[in-house]
Amino acid sequence: MNKSELIKAAAAKAEVSAALAAKVIDAALEEAVAAVKKGESVQLVGYATIAVANRAARKAKNPRTGAIVSVPAKKVVRIKAGAKFAL
Repeated sequence: MNKSELIKAAAAKAEVSAALAAKVIDAALEEAVAAVKKGESVQLVGYATIAVANRAARKAKNPRTGAIVSVPAKKVVRIKAGAKFAL
């Protein structure tokens, strides 16, 4: 399911226009991104938790040349699925 399919499905389920559903979904995603960029976690209870994690510096091997390179530490986004995503 892509974003436009999600908008159509949400609009049908909530019985609102697709334009309104798109505004709401876009606003929610923008706020989630803004919160994560500030270092906050976003908890959608039962669905998912989105948080920033620190990835430590490490050594890696270039698969083409076999050379060992240093990969610097960086921040990454981690998404942990909630109970409602249990298959």
